[in-house]
Amino acid sequence: MGRYFHSVTLDAEKCKGCTNCIKHCPTEAIRVRDGKAVIKEERCVDCGECIRICPNHAKVAVTDELAELSRFRHTIALPAPALLGQFGPDTLPDQMLGALVGMGFDEAFEVALAAEAVTYAFRRIIESGEAPGPRISPACPAVLRLMQVRFPSLLDLLIPIEAPMEVAARMAKKQALARGSLNPEEVGAFFITPCPAKVTAVKQPVGTHASCVDRAISMAVAYGEIRKNLSTASPVPLRATGPGLGWGRAGGEAMALARGTVLSVDGIHSVIKVFEEVERGRLQEIDFIEAQACVGGCIGGPLVVQNPFVARVRLRNIAGQHWAKTSLFTPAELEAEFASGAWHMTRVVGPRPVMQLDDDVQRAIGKLKLAEEILDRLPGLDCGSCGAPSCRALAEDIAREDADETDCIFILRERVQVLAEGVVDLASKLPPAIRAEKKKDGEPA
Repeated sequence: MGRYFHSVTLDAEKCKGCTNCIKHCPTEAIRVRDGKAVIKEERCVDCGECIRICPNHAKVAVTDELAELSRFRHTIALPAPALLGQFGPDTLPDQMLGALVGMGFDEAFEVALAAEAVTYAFRRIIESGEAPGPRISPACPAVLRLMQVRFPSLLDLLIPIEAPMEVAARMAKKQALARGSLNPEEVGAFFITPCPAKVTAVKQPVGTHASCVDRAISMAVAYGEIRKNLSTASPVPLRATGPGLGWGRAGGEAMALARGTVLSVDGIHSVIKVFEEVERGRLQEIDFIEAQACVGGCIGGPLVVQNPFVARVRLRNIAGQHWAKTSLFTPAELEAEFASGAWHMTRVVGPRPVMQLDDDVQRAIGKLKLAEEILDRLPGLDCGSCGAPSCRALAEDIAREDADETDCIFILRERVQVLAEGVVDLASKLPPAIRAEKKKDGEPA
């Protein structure tokens, strides 16, 4: 199995081995070894839960630097809808977009525009009834990778449309190249990202052979630069409408879709509970599931600066103000693009079978039986002292020969106690040549 790129990385110097992260990782991708956290890269989905929970700030997201703009002759900023929610009511969207361009970009293309197109594609596929059961949005890359790792049986329910980020990059580059005088390699699309999962989606995409996005800039970094330019930048008109802007918060996809029975779930642990229900064959009455790994949606991403609850209100107000605005796209244009397959994924999203105990079925069955036997001997406290998130996880690690039973402090204590009792018993014994024979009652001394 090849290496996976991950935006989420560990700063070992800051890590104290506190075990907070192992308890919150949704795919049990973290262990503590030799007093430091270790990320099992094949399991990580870059959701950023460990970034949020680490009290020592030892988990960080690797993003691209603004210096990368110099690599391209023409640069396009792709602001996520969540970026609008980062600023107060005194900052108009037009001002924010102008300040974004003022950072050094040649133009800005709102991802919310592409979200309008993706909404149309979702609607067409859901109405076609191509697959039974609830269709699942592929927009959140952390959820997409979660499905690959933990819910491979649900991959057939994914709507095979690219995320708005990819569609926006393709649209923006097409427009830039249509003006003439530019070659494709001279145009760089920079996504302003609220989360590490989207960075990973750029560097190692799922559902497409190569991303149309060239770089991903942290929203927290962009925010500071935008603030510097607000007073001097020329406004750039906001072209997106409310339905596309609403994608930046939980429930926005569902509101834009405005079709059928829709379930919106945010927070990766809540997403897992919903997917478990779908796996059991329930929720058949649901037409569409909008699943967001971050609580609150993209406005709750690890790379945002504003309180997500405040940002939600601000983004909702902006979307409401632009809800009735005429879309940049006509229905005929949307239908033509959809029919051409321009927004469809070009690769099948396959499973990442990293949760199985062995690639060989027979050996996997044997290891599963061994893990169950080991689990019966463990205390079942899920304390994390062993460096694994649960007793079951430790049992599976032992079955894979990645850990030992004595990693459990309670098993170790029992064995030390047995060993100590044995040592005491041995210490009380002497070889026959030097020990005194015990006299029988009545014998003379």
